[in-house]
Amino acid sequence: MGTVVLSGTVVLVVLGFGNHLYWLAAVAALYLYARRGRGSSASSASGPVAGSAQGSAPASAPTSYKAYRARRDQQAEWERRYARERGGR
Repeated sequence: MGTVVLSGTVVLVVLGFGNHLYWLAAVAALYLYARRGRGSSASSASGPVAGSAQGSAPASAPTSYKAYRARRDQQAEWERRYARERGGR
């Protein structure tokens, strides 16, 4: 996500040489990314709930060892299920 924001900001800065409003848009994008985009602490403070679907995207680092173990065990369960499904074909 950071790469997309940085690339977009660079594009807006380059376009800003023709229209200065793009510079304001670049500053606003960086401000919003810094305030809300980088690991929203309100949602990750409680940590992942055991048994919840986490999707295929990598999640943020676990907040405790218990959360780490829960995620590790979930991943191992998925890998065993995948191996069973692939082995049966």
